[in-house]
Amino acid sequence: MDFFIHTFEAVTWQNLVMMCVGGLLIYLAVKKEFEPNLLLPMGFGTILVNLPLSSAIDQIAGGKLIEGALSMFFKIGIATEIMPLLILIAVGAMCDFTPLLANPKMFLFGLTAQMGIFLTMGLALFLGYDIYEAASIGIIGAADGPTSIYVSTRFAPNLLGPISVAAYTYMALVPLIQPPVILALTTKNERRMKMPYADRPVSRRMLILFPILITILGGIVAPASVSLLGFVMFGNLLRVSGVTDRLSNAAQNELANIVTILLGFAIAATMTGEKFVNVNTLVIIAMGLVAFVLDTAGGVLTAKLLNLFLPKNKRINPMIGAAGISAFPMSARTIQRLGQKADPSNHLLMHAVGANVAGQIGSVLAGGALLAYLG
Repeated sequence: MDFFIHTFEAVTWQNLVMMCVGGLLIYLAVKKEFEPNLLLPMGFGTILVNLPLSSAIDQIAGGKLIEGALSMFFKIGIATEIMPLLILIAVGAMCDFTPLLANPKMFLFGLTAQMGIFLTMGLALFLGYDIYEAASIGIIGAADGPTSIYVSTRFAPNLLGPISVAAYTYMALVPLIQPPVILALTTKNERRMKMPYADRPVSRRMLILFPILITILGGIVAPASVSLLGFVMFGNLLRVSGVTDRLSNAAQNELANIVTILLGFAIAATMTGEKFVNVNTLVIIAMGLVAFVLDTAGGVLTAKLLNLFLPKNKRINPMIGAAGISAFPMSARTIQRLGQKADPSNHLLMHAVGANVAGQIGSVLAGGALLAYLG
């Protein structure tokens, strides 16, 4: 009986709140299908680590450290940065850069739609966070979960839990976040703007050279980005080489699935009540939303600015700029839906996909830039 009393005495209201948060993450994963592959293990893991005297995380008993399974996942997989990098191989193997190579000007939006990262970083500095915490909060705007985890692990591991939750939740909410911003910044005539799509052939040689050249160029400009960019491009090289289909399929399926489960559990190890339940968490989650909004606005406004200098027949539908975030393919589908809502005969998907895959590269470059200049 004393054991049960001791166990219940160990429960805090913060633990109870976090178990509810874990249940909410599971609900969002199952009912709403918001990034279920990550939020489901993260939600269940959050419940595990907040149970009283849980053996899932490190505990001190009799003056000795008893290591928990989820804490070990964190130390081995995230503290060493291995899991985010393995996920980036899977991301690269899933990416088809053909629409971008067929329409290279879309790469501009993959860069400008990262604006929210740096503006939110400035906001975080203004609110009193140090430069490393501000960079970790700003990188939520990359709309790229693995990059957000990688950068925050390096700069502010104490903020990893709320940053991960914000990054993956807002990625899933892109179809809800982006439309109000786009509608506020564009007219109906702009949304109805049609863009003819010329399906230019892209040679196999170009598809193979692209990941190699991007890695070399990125490594020269920002050596600290080599791990992030290199792992994405290696995954893509597996996809396009034509001789490693088994490895490409394994990266897209088995590797992605196994590492995602372990990653969700490892992140959950940081989501204990005493660390997570505070005003700081709410501020970080709010700033993550600001970052996504500013990303979207940055892409749209860049397209509108560019149109001032383009001939009328070559202007870009401003909504395409918003697809330059890394949330693939949710953002591209959102732009296509808004375009068809304005004009059912308007087909913007391939242009939006080009900008969207450019965002995959842009987000990694942005993360690499932060590592290069702050690391």
